Amino acid sequence: MHKPHPTAVEMETMSTDNTNALQIHTHQAGITALGTTDHAFIELNLVDNSAEAARTAVTALADAINLPTTVGANVVVGVRPSLWAQVANPNDVPEGVHDFNAPIRGEDGYQMPATQKDAWIWVASASRSQTFNVAQHITKQLADNWKLSSETTGWVYEFNRDLTGFEDGTENPGALEAPGIVAIPNGQPGAGSSVLLYQLWNHRANNWYGLSTEDQEDIIGRTKADSVELDDETKPDSSHVARTVVEVDGEELDVYRRNCAYGDVRRHGTAFVGFSFDQWRLEEMLRQMAGVNGPRDMLTRFTDAISGAWYVCPSTQALASMLPEDEEED
Repeated sequence: MHKPHPTAVEMETMSTDNTNALQIHTHQAGITALGTTDHAFIELNLVDNSAEAARTAVTALADAINLPTTVGANVVVGVRPSLWAQVANPNDVPEGVHDFNAPIRGEDGYQMPATQKDAWIWVASASRSQTFNVAQHITKQLADNWKLSSETTGWVYEFNRDLTGFEDGTENPGALEAPGIVAIPNGQPGAGSSVLLYQLWNHRANNWYGLSTEDQEDIIGRTKADSVELDDETKPDSSHVARTVVEVDGEELDVYRRNCAYGDVRRHGTAFVGFSFDQWRLEEMLRQMAGVNGPRDMLTRFTDAISGAWYVCPSTQALASMLPEDEEED
């Protein structure tokens, strides 16, 4: 005997039961939304560090980025890990994610600075006008609770090349694989959240441009024209590719990069915008680049890290839970 199809009421009950069993959390859509060519990166600090004010400020942050889908821009927000742990529901807090409180130091005295802020906003669109308008609107909304600490304008250079002239993000996972790299799996604390590493790297342009293409390729570990990785026999152990690959038991651990160029003719470089569900692999990449337990990345002799911060980019559901009550009811 065939089992009768469930009624609409039964279907609704089943759906509710499944939702209660495992609430689905998703990463912020802008993290993997490709095709935008203009970017604004904004870092903010709290006006008032008291616990009550911090909660109010993060609520204001969620409210400010809750924009209509017709604005024509993607917006991603990140919160200092310890601040997010302070104000969020414990179920929405990733385990073991820490602030960028101390420089990453190599054995030769080289270091990457720690410049942790309380929050980070990334606005991306297809035009400078649209990015500017949305960024200005958001920062005005936040003026009572947040102080603007830094603002960096970025853009896509030569179809995803950085200002060294080499292609950036060559090893990024594909569109179907990316969500599994950027978001903490459902069922785990902080599900749907991403860990962000944000750094600005200022290029020593004159030194770099004075090198031959062959020397540049040895430093990067790829060919310049077509971005083919050098074979293991010719690729230096201190090349950028060799030092940024993190492996465990022979398996390469992916990260998702949304890097872009920033600056002007006099001073410019790369904004590193790297996402993962796992902070360790990003931090291990920095340690390798700095020369901890191995050779220092040769590229760090031609570009200087001038900032460094970690942020938790909460899931859309976690951010929605922070909205003012009247908005949640609408």
